Amino acid sequence: MSSTKTKNLDWIKVDNAGKIYPASRRSNWTAMFRVSVTLKDEIDATVLEKAKEITFRRFPTMAVRLKAGLFWYYLQHMDSTPALQQDVQNPCVRMNLKENDGFMIRIRYFHKTIAAEFFHILTDGTGGMSFLLTLAAEYIRIKYGEKIPRDGTILDCTRDFEENEIEDAFLKYARYEYLSRKEPDSFHIKGTQESPENIHTVTGILNVSQALAKAKECGVSLTEYLAAVTVKAISNIQERESCGKLRPVKVGVPVSLRRFYPDTNTKRNFASYVNVGIEPRLGNYEIAEIAEIVHCQMQLENTEKMMNAKFSTNVRSERNMLLRIVPLFIKNIAMKAVFESVGDRKTATTFSNLGRPNIPMEMARHIDRLDFLVGPLSKNKVVIGTVTYGEKLYINFVRTIRESKLEKEFFTLLVKEGVHVLIDSNNIYEEEI
Repeated sequence: MSSTKTKNLDWIKVDNAGKIYPASRRSNWTAMFRVSVTLKDEIDATVLEKAKEITFRRFPTMAVRLKAGLFWYYLQHMDSTPALQQDVQNPCVRMNLKENDGFMIRIRYFHKTIAAEFFHILTDGTGGMSFLLTLAAEYIRIKYGEKIPRDGTILDCTRDFEENEIEDAFLKYARYEYLSRKEPDSFHIKGTQESPENIHTVTGILNVSQALAKAKECGVSLTEYLAAVTVKAISNIQERESCGKLRPVKVGVPVSLRRFYPDTNTKRNFASYVNVGIEPRLGNYEIAEIAEIVHCQMQLENTEKMMNAKFSTNVRSERNMLLRIVPLFIKNIAMKAVFESVGDRKTATTFSNLGRPNIPMEMARHIDRLDFLVGPLSKNKVVIGTVTYGEKLYINFVRTIRESKLEKEFFTLLVKEGVHVLIDSNNIYEEEI
């Protein structure tokens, strides 16, 4: 990295989406997510250390610590990199920012797996997967001598970073239109709360062709179909557990905004969301009917104009001159109150699909699988992250309650739909699903 560019990164503004996370974190919760790659051979820690050093130089906004200014939080660049850690049974546990040498990213490995866990202030799932695949590419290049093609996802580490890779794209593309945030709260799944260090993960491994065929039958995308199955599963749970009063059932579906703005290749946060779902008070819904509703909701909201108006609402607040001069400690109180009143109250869970990353053959022959885990949310006790690799779709449930009722309902519905599911879990005592 050139000295001029390094100097320009001494401090970095927190991007618009990331501003809520420092204020909303708690002693037992930090917004986290995790991406991992499993190779065919055991991980060589010495090679991984070399690959890590090279990759962090290409992703300078990952090597930062959080600092509090008078008016806003900001990110301070560090020349060092976080120490490698052995992986643990419970991923995505709360990150204590005073530990890990101030870094907001963990690089972990165990047996054949390399994982990166991020505090969401740094990036979103797309940026996180780009970092992981670049790290894996450097590891495979050093270990096996492969010449791996580079693109906008797997970055060329012999080059300096580009300005559009570190920009706050929300500020760049926001217009003046904005939307009200008002919408009714969703039903929430309840259960026996586990300790913050005890996080359950359950993975369903599917043949992606089977799942795509079911989506095609319904005339919807794979994400829309699986979101519909999620809505149906939660609705069934509410019917069993409610005392007659039914609430809306909504699922938050994150949407990467990069496809609307091809000029940016930002590796920071640049995603919004669409809340999809049903009103169970109107009657019983079958999966195909829910899929059609979800499809219409996505078609209506997942457009450049609607997405821009949604994130422009947040940017408008950031640009407000009166708010800009309010001291940070008062902003924290206000942002925490907003998060408590909105946050994840509006949805029962998050269903985040990273799709199928484009991995060149030179890398793919060394890789067995990919995984994407959304960390526990504040009020949503179960969240879902999915990614496709090869012919397999990996659906990862992460939960902070003891009961595995959502996973059971979801995978039971898929099996009834004719989709075969293989279950994997991080808990040897997990009930059979």
